[in-house]
Amino acid sequence: MNWSTALPTFFITLREGVEAALVVGIVFACLQQAEQKKLHRWVYLGVLSATLASFVVGLLLNLGIQGLQTSDLLYAPVFKQLFEVGLGVIAIAMLSWMLIWMTRQARFLKAEITDSVKSALGEDNRAAWGIFSLIFIAVFREGLETALFIVAKFQEGWTPVLGAIGGLGVAVVIGMLLFKWSIRINLSQFFQVMGVFLLLIVSGLVISMFRHLDAAAIAFSHISSSTIICGVEKTSCILGPQIWDLSTSLPDRQFPGILLKTIFGYTQKLYLVQAVGYLMFWAIVGSLYFRSLSQPAQLKPANKLN
Repeated sequence: MNWSTALPTFFITLREGVEAALVVGIVFACLQQAEQKKLHRWVYLGVLSATLASFVVGLLLNLGIQGLQTSDLLYAPVFKQLFEVGLGVIAIAMLSWMLIWMTRQARFLKAEITDSVKSALGEDNRAAWGIFSLIFIAVFREGLETALFIVAKFQEGWTPVLGAIGGLGVAVVIGMLLFKWSIRINLSQFFQVMGVFLLLIVSGLVISMFRHLDAAAIAFSHISSSTIICGVEKTSCILGPQIWDLSTSLPDRQFPGILLKTIFGYTQKLYLVQAVGYLMFWAIVGSLYFRSLSQPAQLKPANKLN
């Protein structure tokens, strides 16, 4: 079993899980202060429901991919690759947006959640539903991002799922350290480091997304009677000329190439469009993220969430 494929989902689930744990912990603290322990069960119910909903969404998406892979329809191979492209685009957009948004809004997180809890408690008949909705939305948002990423990487087998379980377990432990045992953790540094890892992992999705798009074009050219010629010599169908081919010196299915592929998005064969897309991702998303880190005052209050 290749455990290196579990690293991306481990890091993503760890970060997303800690974000969800912060929300849950703050809600618990607010309920404790308001002496509303009877509403704790609605917090647990919200976490459980959101986790199950994320799992179901991921399962349905994976069943869709498997259905296209085993389908006898003429253009099923093309649709499968395009489906993978769509999942990749959505995963990249959601993970990138949440990374930048969370970094910029960290200082407002506790205040916003506290206000939401107070608002829910102010409506006696709807307090339980308000708490449940708050928890469900927060956890499902993080779970959906993770599910999309796992499905986008599912062609690597079940190992990424094990990585996600491990990341979730560590996130739960961190949440308990923060709110149950009152152990202080520098969340600013944690989210900064995990943010860089997340950027590296998502940038790798950019390369694989273009690979699926190229595979769709190749499959279409094989099925269609058109005169499109793909994969001639050292060019791809739509990715342009090949920049490098390190399949003999640094293959991406053997160590250390597979580790570089897992963390940095390395590929043994890189084409022009992939390289341009990779650099554009770092120029746009990467610059926005590092620009948000230049405002440390936004992250300092996150250390006091516990």
